[in-house]
Amino acid sequence: MMKHSNGLTFNRRDFVRLSAAAATSALAAPPLAFCADAVPQPMTRRFGKIDFHVTTFGLGGQASIQWTPSDVDPVAIITKAFDLGVNYFDTSNAYGPSQLNFGKAFKHLNLIPGRPGYDSHRRESIFLTSKSMVRWAVGGYPELPNVRNFTHGGHGEGAVADLKRSLSQMFGNDDGTYPEGAYVDLFLIHNLTTLEEVDVVYKGLETPLDGDDGIGALAALRDYRDGSNHTGLNPDHEKLVRHLGFSGHHDAPVMMDMIQRDRWDLLDAVLVSINVNDRLYQNMQYNVLPLAQAKNMAVIAMKVFADGAMYTKEARWSQDESDVVRSVGSPAIPSKPLIEYVLTTPGVHTLIIGIGEIDDQSSRCQLVQNVRAAQIAPDALDTAHRRNLESLGRKAKDGATNWFQQPDIGLTPPRNVRIEKLENSIRLSWDTPYAGDEPLDKYEIIRDDQLLDTRAHRPQTSKTPFRYDTEPVGNA
Repeated sequence: MMKHSNGLTFNRRDFVRLSAAAATSALAAPPLAFCADAVPQPMTRRFGKIDFHVTTFGLGGQASIQWTPSDVDPVAIITKAFDLGVNYFDTSNAYGPSQLNFGKAFKHLNLIPGRPGYDSHRRESIFLTSKSMVRWAVGGYPELPNVRNFTHGGHGEGAVADLKRSLSQMFGNDDGTYPEGAYVDLFLIHNLTTLEEVDVVYKGLETPLDGDDGIGALAALRDYRDGSNHTGLNPDHEKLVRHLGFSGHHDAPVMMDMIQRDRWDLLDAVLVSINVNDRLYQNMQYNVLPLAQAKNMAVIAMKVFADGAMYTKEARWSQDESDVVRSVGSPAIPSKPLIEYVLTTPGVHTLIIGIGEIDDQSSRCQLVQNVRAAQIAPDALDTAHRRNLESLGRKAKDGATNWFQQPDIGLTPPRNVRIEKLENSIRLSWDTPYAGDEPLDKYEIIRDDQLLDTRAHRPQTSKTPFRYDTEPVGNA
């Protein structure tokens, strides 16, 4: 039993209750690869609040689409994914030539507005995401501590320039122009890592637009979503993006803060790291995902193979083509169960995986094998089965794969506990704790060693704290 100095007491064993299923059957060794030639029509899931049914496998824009080995054709990877029925495609302004490679593929697929043969129905059938790692709307921004701004576009420019660069590279001629009718379905603020970055992103929404504080990315991107010009940065009232969101894989509390501060319901989607080793770190599945679910956000999972660290790559950022993994899993750690784990994590709608190479023989083709492995229902695995799959992750570098994720700090106490004496009652308020390796379950309200009440935990969807009112001590 732990007691906060302000009087809120909780029991760690009761505060977080394990909801494991009763299944205890042994887990059969999964096959290394599927050998049948046929590829099924991909399964889809409703994409949160977005009116789209997304395939459970999405094509990531890194691996050989970014770092291309001399004997690999990145355009062939993209067009093969399309031919297999994949409808979710991901890239970024931080992925080198990735957007240009998508542009080449889109020409083959007749997805370029204004070109002969443009197929608008085909364009509507896919969901295209790009990103910007610039936190400010436009250039001329100050360099602030703990705020990173990076793009492979014009350094010193803002997120609006990155959005237009995405359209120019994928639908235009990479000269800054883009055809009328070009758009991305989703534009993400890329790789949020610090609270200071979240502060910048919300400038112009939480702060006056006419102030000297600058304009963050989100306020301007809203204009380019809605065709408005509240920021003065969209004078032509263009509509270049349909949905907004963000990505992150480092710090769950930062991602939660980003969601909780969205009073305008601007964030439709989140791209978040999830893999079988997630619970060994400050995890996303019990912190970020319940909050995203509560706000009906579309959830895209990434880092399924820890950017290759589950296999041959060192546990660090990829740097060049030598880091690209080109095999299908390994005998010790097959790729299929790692994919199944992610897609049975509550709240996940799809995942993205970068492809090292494709092959005419399906058993050697990463793309075919990953698409097949992704054909799984969200409730197909019970808790016991998922725990068994986590043992696979610990075989990889003794679980030290997720270098991109904060270390585990365990279950924290409720935060910012406050006691306020009102006219006829005492108000206890607090902010959500952070979950450890089990989901949050309930709060026990205790006074003078007596249990007053039990409250089920629910995700804290805003910055408004939880509250509990009780009679003053003298009236007890």
